[in-house]
Amino acid sequence: MKNTDVLVIGGSAAGIVAAVTAKSHNPEVSVTVIRKEEQVVVPCGIPYIYGSLENSNQNVIPDATLEKAGVDLLIDEVVSVDLKAKNCSTKSGETLSFDKIIFATGSMPKVPKWLKGSDLEGVYTIPKNKVSLDQLASQVPGAKKIVVIGGGFIGVEVSDELNKVGKDVTLVEVLEHVLGAVFDNDIAEKAENVLKARGVNVKSGSGIKEITGQGKVTGVTLENGEKLEADIVILAMGYIPNTDLAKSAGLELNSYGQIKVDEYMRTECTNVFAVGDCAQKHDFITRRDTPSMLASTACAEARIAGINLYNISVTKNFKGTVSIFSTAIGNDAFGVAGLNRSQAEKQNIPAVCTKFEGVDKHPGKLPGTHSQMVELVVAKDSGLVLGGTVTGGLSAGELVNIIGFAIQNNMTVYDILTAQIGTHPLLTAPPTAYPLIKAAEIAVKKLKN
Repeated sequence: MKNTDVLVIGGSAAGIVAAVTAKSHNPEVSVTVIRKEEQVVVPCGIPYIYGSLENSNQNVIPDATLEKAGVDLLIDEVVSVDLKAKNCSTKSGETLSFDKIIFATGSMPKVPKWLKGSDLEGVYTIPKNKVSLDQLASQVPGAKKIVVIGGGFIGVEVSDELNKVGKDVTLVEVLEHVLGAVFDNDIAEKAENVLKARGVNVKSGSGIKEITGQGKVTGVTLENGEKLEADIVILAMGYIPNTDLAKSAGLELNSYGQIKVDEYMRTECTNVFAVGDCAQKHDFITRRDTPSMLASTACAEARIAGINLYNISVTKNFKGTVSIFSTAIGNDAFGVAGLNRSQAEKQNIPAVCTKFEGVDKHPGKLPGTHSQMVELVVAKDSGLVLGGTVTGGLSAGELVNIIGFAIQNNMTVYDILTAQIGTHPLLTAPPTAYPLIKAAEIAVKKLKN
């Protein structure tokens, strides 16, 4: 039997950060990561291996990160965990004992059981698995027509990348617009129009009925009866937590199939933690469980678990998922943090919504200047920032992160209104019309009235 003080099951972003943090804060203990993949990919970079990157080798997380930290790596698959005996069994027949264990088993692509034809040759999902991703990549050059099912971030980004390499791409989304699950309709429509202008065929407002073909895929039929030809169909219909191992070990799951954890990322067992897509998420504002899955959230949870493994620090805990999303379609970026307008309304939270549109450089005639819009969702009774949406150039990603910081630190629009910022003509909006501050200024006026 092999022994380790800390065992991390799963070697993607959450597993890596949890292991490195655990070793950094407890240098005297042994830490082992066990994963079944020979190589792991950068989760958020997956869509770009089909266009912007030459191949998946350019999207690999180097194992040197673990080696430099003094973390042991074992390539194997855990098939069972005995939490009472504090050991696990692997596919190769090894038994590994541990003192502390962290489940970082991630998520798997969602494939609805009712979807006829999902098992046909030429139908693919987008897993966080290099071998599977390479199988799809090997078929792309010979394909003419590609249908992507699901207009979330992965679906949109994969469609855009395949379009860039000259493929005839059709994106199917059941909601009124792509990205409609996270953005308000007007923002989602704007993103959809940008995608269409770049050459992607978008079929929104109708879901898929079935995938057609005899042995090999030839097309799809939509719920509205429309038929689309396809050499390849890519299912980007979301992900589900990979928690079968945790469930069989006796850990409690919530209604989303996530492992239940507290704010220190502990399960009901003191020595058992869970982080990343497999772990329970609470929305920062509503305090309700949410199915949100983000690598940035996973890494934050992993740091908290690594810090609190042996000694609980009451100031270092996870107070909830802010849910900060962003993407770029060409030079147009879209981001959101916290609640949007419709979500605040759905949760019965009285809110003021304000927006300001300016530019991301100054003066506006500088080459490469892009319009920049900031919309804030503000609690009517307190001025607390509940959420924000940003559209604009590629700098929008960092601006939406600032809004995320504001939400997490319980800042109000009054705090933003008096915030000191650094500006530069080539890097930021002007100090006289910084969209985030101007949106806060408008909110303050609305609250006053």
